[in-house]
Amino acid sequence: MAFGAGPASSGGDAGVSRAEVASAVADALRREAFREALGATYVWGKGKRGTPGGSGSATLHKILAAEGLDAALARAVTTLSEHSAKAAYAGLQSLVPEFGPSFYTKFLYFVGKTVPSATGPQPLVLDRVLARRLRSLAQTVGRETGHDPDGSIADWVWRDRNWSPHRYAVYLSFMHAAARQLAADGSWSSDALPDLLEYVLFTTTWQASG
Repeated sequence: MAFGAGPASSGGDAGVSRAEVASAVADALRREAFREALGATYVWGKGKRGTPGGSGSATLHKILAAEGLDAALARAVTTLSEHSAKAAYAGLQSLVPEFGPSFYTKFLYFVGKTVPSATGPQPLVLDRVLARRLRSLAQTVGRETGHDPDGSIADWVWRDRNWSPHRYAVYLSFMHAAARQLAADGSWSSDALPDLLEYVLFTTTWQASG
């Protein structure tokens, strides 16, 4: 599925599709060029901000200069193929300064197109925008059910950054289940994918009612 790429995860307008990035990552993985794979996913996610000379480029150089990065990325790929997206996420958490979940879930997402997760849901992108969408949804449900009347729990659970491996696993389970439900009740085509739901959540301006 070649829906737009940059806007789906960063709000930028990089002229490259997810399919093109997935192909580039697959080629890099075949050569064990893990930094190259990371660079492709990072630039895709940053959009125009990732162009040479921009702040995104400077941050990427800092990440690529980190000691042990190659081994960490290789380990994440192996962990995904032998265990789960949650375990691969946990292995990358707090590993390198400025290399947070908003960046490395993009790496895991595209790696998963070539090296699927052995167990559990396949990886998806999770960044600040998506967390805020989920926070809004959780706040609405919390008010309606009375479990979180003031939305404080949703604020904490779906904060803007540093989500725990457990929270990432919850996110993946929700997104995959929601995509299946949408397909089952005829709202979407039967081949609807969870990453299409992620794209819609990111790109659609909406406000929960109630």
